[in-house]
Amino acid sequence: MLKVLDIDFTVIPSKIPEEINKDLTNEEVVMDIALKKAEDISSRNPDDYVLGFDTLVILDGVPLGKPVDELDAVRMLKLLSGKTHTVLTGCAIVNNIYRDSFYSSTDVTFYDMSDEEIQEYVDTKEPLDKAGAYGIQAYGSKFIKEVKGDYFTIVGLPIAKLYKKLKEL
Repeated sequence: MLKVLDIDFTVIPSKIPEEINKDLTNEEVVMDIALKKAEDISSRNPDDYVLGFDTLVILDGVPLGKPVDELDAVRMLKLLSGKTHTVLTGCAIVNNIYRDSFYSSTDVTFYDMSDEEIQEYVDTKEPLDKAGAYGIQAYGSKFIKEVKGDYFTIVGLPIAKLYKKLKEL
């Protein structure tokens, strides 16, 4: 997705633990984790601008991170079935003299899903590394009833908001 910004980039995954600080709001959590990821990579590449991202699914004020296993994915998808939740993606831009973080928010409504549909979806393995146990850009898309906000926030990279921030640099 970064290719549409027409910038040179290299993908370097951060290995920091994605721990939720319970003293922060959900919005602050995604910005905090995104910033820690960017700072981790920036510590080894201080002269480069480094981007960090983190996404959480929020249902009734409760964050749903990545499932720990298939049973947890089933649990999360049952919670999301037939309901509206919020997806937050935090973004950070860091280098040796610059630090900024921001977030984007989008509401997503799921159709009702049967236990069989949920299990078939979990069997694809797609939900296992996704916040909220689903990916809207692939198999999970067939369960989405409505999106209010930026689709790319759900994918994990609010491209237009990031573009506006990068233009300011």
